Amino acid sequence: MICTRSLRFAYPGGVTLVFPDVDVAQGEVLLLSGPSGCGKSTWLALVAALVRPTAGDLTVAGQTLGAIKSVAADAWRARAIGLLPQRLHLSAALSVYQNLAIAQWAAGQPEDAARIHAALQALGVQDLAQRKPGQLSGGQAQRVALARAVLLQPRVILADEPTASLDDAAAADAVGLLLATAKAQGATLVIATHDARVARLIPSDANGQIGFQPLNLLGSTL
Repeated sequence: MICTRSLRFAYPGGVTLVFPDVDVAQGEVLLLSGPSGCGKSTWLALVAALVRPTAGDLTVAGQTLGAIKSVAADAWRARAIGLLPQRLHLSAALSVYQNLAIAQWAAGQPEDAARIHAALQALGVQDLAQRKPGQLSGGQAQRVALARAVLLQPRVILADEPTASLDDAAAADAVGLLLATAKAQGATLVIATHDARVARLIPSDANGQIGFQPLNLLGSTL
């Protein structure tokens, strides 16, 4: 489902991130742990085809990503990847319902009201469909963003720092929600975090872990 070999990404200015090899099967859970700035978010961006690797091999959901063109990458991402960024990027001018409808439009699909309402119901926020993001609590906004991420039943769910700034109870709820949603859809789940609590919240039999090191760099000026 996710396979990387000798993966590297070079930033302008000479900093090159060198990533460990990864094999994650369909439906498995992978935890990327490590301090801020060690490359976790960059790895997620590579897997989501938001950026291209400088070197190495990267295959996700049956798609080789090294040389995929930008238009094809956008279409593939809309179908295959559910992305839950640390900043949720909900459009403040649109309702909750419309924020999900945009995901269907981005994938080239017609608006499907039944599917949108089903996704909101599965995440327990169906009563918020006509609210604007500014009218939501932090937890409600996260559930809406997750509903949008999984609306098209992606094969891979990528969550970047999903417990940032959450207390213990809210963090447990967020991780539990991700695990339950991925399991219900049979999706591979990747959680990137510097939060040590997350490892304890994932069942050990489902928890593959890779620790990213902050000095895993070549030519770094940091």
